[in-house]
Amino acid sequence: MSSVAQIKIPATYMRGGTSKGVFFNLTDLPEAAQKPGEARDKLLLRVIGSPDPYQKQIDGMGGATSSTSKTVILSKSESPGHDVDYLFGQVSIDKPFVDWSGNCGNLSAAVGPFAISNGLVDSARIPENGVVEVRIWQVNIQKTIVAKVPITNGEVQETGDFELDGVTFPAAEVPVAFMDPADGEGAIFPTGNLVDDLEVPGVGTFKATMINAGIPTVFVNAADVGYTGAELQEAINGNPDALTRFETIRAYGALKMGLISDVAEAANRQHTPKVAFVAPPKSYTASSGKDVNADDVDLLVRALSMGKLHHAMMGTAAVAIGAAAAIEGTLVNLAAGGGKRHTVTFGHPSGSLQVGAEASLIDGRWNIDQAVMSRSARVLMEGFVRVPGDSF
Repeated sequence: MSSVAQIKIPATYMRGGTSKGVFFNLTDLPEAAQKPGEARDKLLLRVIGSPDPYQKQIDGMGGATSSTSKTVILSKSESPGHDVDYLFGQVSIDKPFVDWSGNCGNLSAAVGPFAISNGLVDSARIPENGVVEVRIWQVNIQKTIVAKVPITNGEVQETGDFELDGVTFPAAEVPVAFMDPADGEGAIFPTGNLVDDLEVPGVGTFKATMINAGIPTVFVNAADVGYTGAELQEAINGNPDALTRFETIRAYGALKMGLISDVAEAANRQHTPKVAFVAPPKSYTASSGKDVNADDVDLLVRALSMGKLHHAMMGTAAVAIGAAAAIEGTLVNLAAGGGKRHTVTFGHPSGSLQVGAEASLIDGRWNIDQAVMSRSARVLMEGFVRVPGDSF
């Protein structure tokens, strides 16, 4: 029996918002994995413990959910006016691929703290006490993110009293602004419409708002797909037929948005687009046992990520929600009661979240200047990850 020694790679395991992942400094990776390609993907798959036919990721750092099967590679920025380059890899749980097609909004909150603590931000900019504005270049989507990181006694402050539904313990607040979150062409609505009729063979035809802000997202009305919008995870994830139906809607939404040229391609593009369903306010009990009152939210949103209903809300999808809510006539805006709005509070399976966005119509095109929300981040463990030396 052959035996190959394991290698050690410096790494940090971090929570950002309602997600967690393994963070690397680019220069700490083995040379073959310092550039995009097969070696990098194989390394990250092995670190996380994928592909795993058991879907548990027992032999890796992953947590067997879309929220915990994530990797981040950071480096000093090569983009003018930015501190750090942020590359995000969503690792498939049961398939041998890493999806590089989008960002993770939740982990964006951890990028600034990691960058400061690991020397990627000029030390002259870090006060003894105060706030550091870290300008992040999001490599996957070629966009700017600005994180305001609190500093106490010259170090990143991680503890505090900011509470975030979906995260058990309070921590320090990290406001995160996603600048100009539409794609590079400014095509917030790839079809050119606020609402489309999305025909999904074998499933039905649905009113849909397909928006590219934060992350490409397909919004449908909860009632149109047989739900109230107050569902918790098990109502969807425990129903294979429902998951198949939503995945089919997502695939045809991706086709309509021009993200793929054939629906079969959706299987290898699990991270984007997201699919979500919206509904007017309704009281319900969140997964934590917390009561969410209809009077305290503007609408309800449930979103699926990597084929499963998310336990809270993806940060990038929250950006899409805020952007769509700010534009009169979208399904998100109508579920929230319609009209002009600058912020929206929505209910999700773990509680509620507020996100702000500013929208403007210029020369017949909708623009989003920025979307802002507060998250928190914390280092869970730091040191080395180990992988067999022949795994990449």
